[in-house]
Amino acid sequence: MGGASRNERRRKQEEAERRLAAAGIRVPQKRDRTGAIVVGVVLAVAVAVGGAFLLARALGHEVEPTYTATADGAVVTAGSGPVVIDVYEDYLCPSCERFEARYGNELTTALNENKVTVRFHTVAILDRLSEPAGYSTRAANAALCAVPAGVFPQYHKKLFDEQPAEGSAGLSDDELIALGTELGAQGDFAACVQGGTHADAVAKETEAATGDTALQTNGRFGTPTVVVGGRKVDLNDTSWLQDAIGGQS
Repeated sequence: MGGASRNERRRKQEEAERRLAAAGIRVPQKRDRTGAIVVGVVLAVAVAVGGAFLLARALGHEVEPTYTATADGAVVTAGSGPVVIDVYEDYLCPSCERFEARYGNELTTALNENKVTVRFHTVAILDRLSEPAGYSTRAANAALCAVPAGVFPQYHKKLFDEQPAEGSAGLSDDELIALGTELGAQGDFAACVQGGTHADAVAKETEAATGDTALQTNGRFGTPTVVVGGRKVDLNDTSWLQDAIGGQS
């Protein structure tokens, strides 16, 4: 997992540099003063454009979650804001990892500020893409186990930070348990993971999602799928979340 963490730090650094470049800021390549230079530049950009989210993402800072989460079947309901957002995700899905990297801080901030309610639909459509098959279900089950263990927000992110490659065996149950233990999981978290307590609920939610024509594009369901106010979101529109919060969606 150490290699995955290093890859995550490298990916965050590269993402920060891409965002600065997109804003017309050249990132210095010399490393002796880069940290101070980049911090100063990002602060200036953030002040100029009002980009609190840009600042957090570019500096690799994570917004600490303070919202609560509950589970019903394989649906985790987070927060209690007026805007309801349904997110369908698979923990082996690379596009879901990119969605988390792009919108995780914004969603967490909106949840912390009671602006949104997010219903995370935990599905497993990519079980066949691990070897042996089934990692999507095992990871989904572990995420649901993290709810009563009191660490779902952090564990949800951690599963994407440590996302294995498609075609691999994925994280073992012992590794999934270790991630939760590191985060301070309480109660019977280990037994819940090892026992596949929520596997049937995940299968039921997956069947419901894949069979819902309102969630399909060209006759197919994929992840991530996001729905706001009963309408599927075009994730090519990067302002979808702020528009939803502003009542423009």
